[in-house]
Amino acid sequence: MSSPSPAQREPAPEAPARPEALAAGEPPRRDPPPRPSPWTLLDFYPPEDPRQTRIAPFFDALKEGRFVTTECPRDGRVHWPPAVACPVCHQEGLRWHELPRRGTLYAFSEVRGGAPLGMEEGVPFVVGMVELPGEDFRLFSRIVGAPFAALHIGDEVRWETYPVGDGRTFYRYRRATP
Repeated sequence: MSSPSPAQREPAPEAPARPEALAAGEPPRRDPPPRPSPWTLLDFYPPEDPRQTRIAPFFDALKEGRFVTTECPRDGRVHWPPAVACPVCHQEGLRWHELPRRGTLYAFSEVRGGAPLGMEEGVPFVVGMVELPGEDFRLFSRIVGAPFAALHIGDEVRWETYPVGDGRTFYRYRRATP
């Protein structure tokens, strides 16, 4: 079976027209999404609500000061980021797995320009890959607690949560005191 040609495809739905735009002869457009909190990189709309995502328990755990991800009860694989189904065996019904709070800085860089939307005001800032003891993956995260020039590969970092400012909580890593 072949896919439909461009002429056969249904057109994308149009944004609801705004009466004032139509009166002024402007084309219809969607209103822009709300601006995210400064210095964070999250979705424009809160993803924690169980009606919108099945990984809401991840965000609930962050609010409780716990760092978790998912693990498949069938094959024992731990997933990052949290998943709703095992990417290997496709089983749902994953269990929550506690992650270590300390790790090692595996790689890092400083963002000086071209920051992602919502983080422009925070430049420069450090991002890095964190290796967690006993886990088969590395996490990408914001790194705080030391300027770029003072960081070294192999530095110990510790996980922490912080309030985003709109009722949400997210995580980052802080360089442990040398």
